[in-house]
Amino acid sequence: MAEPIQMTLHDATSPAMEELLFFHDYSMLMMLLIGMTVVTALIIAMSAKTYHASLTDANHLEFLWTLLPVMTLLFLAAPSMRTLFLLESQTTPHFTIKTLAYQWYWSYEYSDYANLKFDAYLVQDWDLGQGDPRLLETDNRMVFPMQTPTRLLVSAEDVLHSWTLPALGIKIDAVPGRLNQLTLFTMRPGIFYGQCSEICGANHSFMPISTESVPTKYFEKWLDKML
Repeated sequence: MAEPIQMTLHDATSPAMEELLFFHDYSMLMMLLIGMTVVTALIIAMSAKTYHASLTDANHLEFLWTLLPVMTLLFLAAPSMRTLFLLESQTTPHFTIKTLAYQWYWSYEYSDYANLKFDAYLVQDWDLGQGDPRLLETDNRMVFPMQTPTRLLVSAEDVLHSWTLPALGIKIDAVPGRLNQLTLFTMRPGIFYGQCSEICGANHSFMPISTESVPTKYFEKWLDKML
């Protein structure tokens, strides 16, 4: 979850988030270079005291400042397409979790395990434990094994919602009558929080997502406990 006065993105806990962080840093560097170039050109132009027809009517300069933006877009498009391809690529999942959105809570179903199903509601302020984050903790967490490809099927029962985990670089719409899917994969255990990212009604801000990535042996124990 976010830290106080945090100025950067979440630390990457999945390969998808690592790719997003790389593209973010790369594009910010490109924007910095472009900004410095434009400011330098403006300073030079403003400090010029004479009129130079060789600069204002030069065809080679017209060609140059048309070519440079095209090259810049190509340098941005190449890593962008690579990142998009990696985010959309699907690996063979080991099991499936179904997620249904309601106004205003999430419901999870582990259909591969005797139809285990439960709802996850926001924990109210007076029920929070020591260290629990306000407006992010739920009474039941969605638990899944680390380093294991997990397919998540997402839909909604009423209006548009969006299932989002920033630390994993995941955001997928929950649309009534439509089934969307993504692959969860984490490189380490931990508790990851998110929120509904689609304005879905009066209690939109009170629809958190709480997940927990654990080693496989602990995941199996959790399943036995829940069943």
